[in-house]
Amino acid sequence: MHAEHDIVIIGGGLVGASLAIALAPAGLNVAMVEASPAGAMPPVFDERNLSCAEATVNGLQGLGVWQHLRAPTGAIQHIHISRVGDFGQVRFDAEDYDRNAFGRVVVAKDLGDALEASLVTAGVTRYRPAKFLGTRLEAESRQIDIESDGQRQTLTCRLLIGADGTSSAVRDALAIRADTFDYGQDLFVCRMRSHKAPDGTAWERLGPDGPTAVLPRGDRHFGVVHGVSRTDADAVAALDEADYVARIQSVFGWRAGRFLSAGTRSRYPVRRVVAAALHAPRAVLVGNAAQTIHPVGAQGFNLGFRDALTLVECVNAHRDGLGSPAMLSAYAAARAEDRQETIRMSDGLARVTAMESPLLRPFRSVALAALKTQWLQSRVVGGAMGYRGRVPDICRATGANL
Repeated sequence: MHAEHDIVIIGGGLVGASLAIALAPAGLNVAMVEASPAGAMPPVFDERNLSCAEATVNGLQGLGVWQHLRAPTGAIQHIHISRVGDFGQVRFDAEDYDRNAFGRVVVAKDLGDALEASLVTAGVTRYRPAKFLGTRLEAESRQIDIESDGQRQTLTCRLLIGADGTSSAVRDALAIRADTFDYGQDLFVCRMRSHKAPDGTAWERLGPDGPTAVLPRGDRHFGVVHGVSRTDADAVAALDEADYVARIQSVFGWRAGRFLSAGTRSRYPVRRVVAAALHAPRAVLVGNAAQTIHPVGAQGFNLGFRDALTLVECVNAHRDGLGSPAMLSAYAAARAEDRQETIRMSDGLARVTAMESPLLRPFRSVALAALKTQWLQSRVVGGAMGYRGRVPDICRATGANL
């Protein structure tokens, strides 16, 4: 069996689905290879809480995805950062930057439903459930082997896009090396209820075992992300609900009030995986396949989403040279500053705040104090809102609904 397309996307998660939707207006023959069957959501569409930066919200609105969200989202109007055992704290207020909010908290499952609703009219050919088996380069195209329902099939395209996550089979098939660093931490994610409703504040409490973030959801619950040392992770996973609530209360404190209950917990290892190159002949990587970063600062999906939208701009600018070396080089150049600075920020913050040496405490306190200077604060806030490096035009629209 054989089929021809202009573009084939491997991976139907948050970034892959967003990319397919964004490509729809280009009038190209786009296909998406997905591991999940029709009617079932990919595992990444779970209870994780996505802090969507203003630029991401603008982009999702421009694509028509935001309008399909059925569940309420939570406005991030204030950001509060502190570190266990260190002096000082930093608070950012959206109104100081003439914004109603820096961004919004969206549950991954809810965004998945909205993406699925948008895909219905996107005109994308969907192979699902299907497994990517490998790829080989022809003169002006890529041959892609997949398996679906026990049958092998070959797809031909001018551009192959790997959006298949951290353990990317596409990246491996293209022989693109990835630099990996294991932070020795696991994250536990769930929603929690407090006797106080969220007030628009997103807290980031940094510590030697990882961050504990408490985010304002739109359903009057908090989205809690709790980092622990991997040596303690099994014990934390075994805690019952009451003991887990008590643990979060002890680690985080009473800033969000008294926690009353916790929902189902999901557990994820924390690794940094950075591809040494973003492209190979007639192929490109986006999202977690290109870079998986530490979740401190909540920039992972935002960065991958900007990958996708920048790639669409490059596709539109090189319609006669789709998949050409010029197009791929233009994409890599356009993503360089944003990608490098975001990776450096997340990795540096994760490493420095995890170091427990008493000698470092004064330096961390000075760094927190420095964040209160107007120039540096504006730079940090701009990056957190998604305005770092070359930003896709659709992300710069006024976020009227924030």
